[in-house]
Amino acid sequence: MTTNVPAYAVPAANAPLERTTVPRRAVGEHDVLIEIKYAGICHSDIHQARDGWGEGIFPMVPGHEIAGIVTEVGPGVTKYAAGDRVGVGCFVDSCRRCAYCRQGLEQYCAEGMTGTYNALGRDGEPTYGGYSTHIVVDENYTVRIPDGLGLDVAAPLLCAGITLYSPLAHWNAGPGKSVAIVGLGGLGHMGVKIAHAMGAEVTVLSQTLRKEADGRRLGADHFHATGDPETFTKLAGTFDLVVSTVSAPLDLDAYLGLLRTGGTLVNVGAPEEPVSLNLFSVIGGRKTLAGSMIGGIAETQEMLDFCAEYGLGAEIELIDADRINEAYERVLRSDVRYRFVIDASTIR
Repeated sequence: MTTNVPAYAVPAANAPLERTTVPRRAVGEHDVLIEIKYAGICHSDIHQARDGWGEGIFPMVPGHEIAGIVTEVGPGVTKYAAGDRVGVGCFVDSCRRCAYCRQGLEQYCAEGMTGTYNALGRDGEPTYGGYSTHIVVDENYTVRIPDGLGLDVAAPLLCAGITLYSPLAHWNAGPGKSVAIVGLGGLGHMGVKIAHAMGAEVTVLSQTLRKEADGRRLGADHFHATGDPETFTKLAGTFDLVVSTVSAPLDLDAYLGLLRTGGTLVNVGAPEEPVSLNLFSVIGGRKTLAGSMIGGIAETQEMLDFCAEYGLGAEIELIDADRINEAYERVLRSDVRYRFVIDASTIR
């Protein structure tokens, strides 16, 4: 039997969020019921609430950066117990049988992962995300938040943290590697922290020098303004790895020019518009243009453990739920340092 819980939803594309209730399924054999304590606001929430990436499912309850406490478990649950601190990220199910799921790459499920919101579950019902008081999730798609991380600063790690950790780990950021993070926002600030903790030499590439003091405080060794036309000439051939976190289209040829021979430009930001590329930008230096999308469940747990070890919580501004619409507009203006987090107790 389903239960309705308080939530904030987008009733239609581009409409303001409003207080409502949404159904949550009964706790099944392998499910955990989570009382949500905090939910991060990701730029992806805004893209989807405004149909930026295609037609959405409405009403939509965004939120895939979820931190909370287990309050009930199904009879077959073995990983968690009531009182455990847990998180839920960008997906809540996958086929579990394809080659990618079996490798722990559920985010690339051949049949398509089931998004935490704006998706249809395998039962055919819409999924609703973290802007709510409770959520029911299969234990296999839930991760444990280590005691060393506050739930409020851990919530954004479930998207922003893993979105940066995964490519930095995959492309071996570490001692002896020169890494550039493009954009110092919700994603980028975690990229700086994580790359620094991994031991890489870290550079921030931002439009202006306005955030330089923050970037250096977070772990950047260097900071350059991409709005300065001399920057791309001065830094040509500098980096082993460039990770772009921005959601606006990039001049890919210019950023590929920053790479050393054999270097990689990874895009984790997802612009709504297509981008173009001159293939000589990759041919000339055996360079790679790549993309990366969050991480699997095991890697997300690895990321949380890493962040707990190094004390890498997100930099947050905690807000009440009635300020979500204001927060959306501020995100679009880049007016947050560096992630809005909703206090879920104010959703009731």
